[in-house]
Amino acid sequence: MPFIDVTIAEGRSPDELRKLIHELTQAAHRALDAPLPNIRVVLRETPKTHFAAGDVTIAERETRT
Repeated sequence: MPFIDVTIAEGRSPDELRKLIHELTQAAHRALDAPLPNIRVVLRETPKTHFAAGDVTIAERETRT
């Protein structure tokens, strides 16, 4: 049973999140031939102040541009 766990910065629309779930499910189905009902997807949305790369949070990066 594939279990896909994704962490992303918050701020996407419900439609975008739904599309991501769909695309990840389909990718696992194609790559592994896993039955659709057996594929699990969990999306974790993290505040932009809690998500950083190179010691700069996404919130900080957005205010600099």
